[in-house]
Amino acid sequence: MSSPTPSDDPALVAHAVVHHRVHLVGLDGKAGTHQVTLPLAFSQTIRTDLIRRAVVAAQSHRRQPYGTSLTAGLRHSTRWSGKGKGVSRSPRLMDSMRGAQAPNTVGGRPAHPPRVDRIWSKKINRKESRLAFASALAATREAAFVTGRGHELPEGIHLPLILEDPIEGIQTTKEARALLERLQLWPDIQRARDGVQNKSGRARRRGRGRRVPRSVLVVTSQPNRALGFRNLSGVEVVTAQRLATEDLAPGGDPARLTLYSHAALELLRTRLHEAVA
Repeated sequence: MSSPTPSDDPALVAHAVVHHRVHLVGLDGKAGTHQVTLPLAFSQTIRTDLIRRAVVAAQSHRRQPYGTSLTAGLRHSTRWSGKGKGVSRSPRLMDSMRGAQAPNTVGGRPAHPPRVDRIWSKKINRKESRLAFASALAATREAAFVTGRGHELPEGIHLPLILEDPIEGIQTTKEARALLERLQLWPDIQRARDGVQNKSGRARRRGRGRRVPRSVLVVTSQPNRALGFRNLSGVEVVTAQRLATEDLAPGGDPARLTLYSHAALELLRTRLHEAVA
């Protein structure tokens, strides 16, 4: 299914040594005779540590700073009895021996509260970020990694799946389901649908009331393409220019089941500054 071709470009990423080729898959779900050369990034060594660092950095940039009120635990009318009374020197409520305000008292101020000026964002080097993205792309080529992540694949499938450009014209869920059934990938959509969790309580109040497992990722060349996939459980559609490491490895776990259109693959090659071998 894949025939490596040596690369002559010294500017390509280190550790990658061969180009891989895959057959272009039609909308009938069958591989054609035409072969497509994958970018050299798909031959990278899979660095799980760098992938997780890049994903954690991306998640940290979306974290909202929070902190306690400046007067939290200090809204009391207190007194101090002074020294030599045989009791601790904690502030106490007026006309009472009950302690208040001090961190060691019930209802007192927090000793080390979270502060809104804390910087939550984490940094990652530019070269490490690029290498993490290439590693995440390479992980989508390994069927063992994809099944290890929990995806359900048919026997003998060759990854990644590069589909003809008419896939971007699918605008209805019915057409999207028919294509996934021909590719024998519909069981993975059912897995994501059966794994949906509806939570209640504090998680629901904070906007985390619904958890949907990740399923197929569809990469297109332009926005507003392949809209028929959006209504399927766990399926996401992203353009090649906006494709990120977190899309390919949600939660830091690499090897998400990914479908690329041929046009998206060529844009991805341009983005990676690679030439066709």
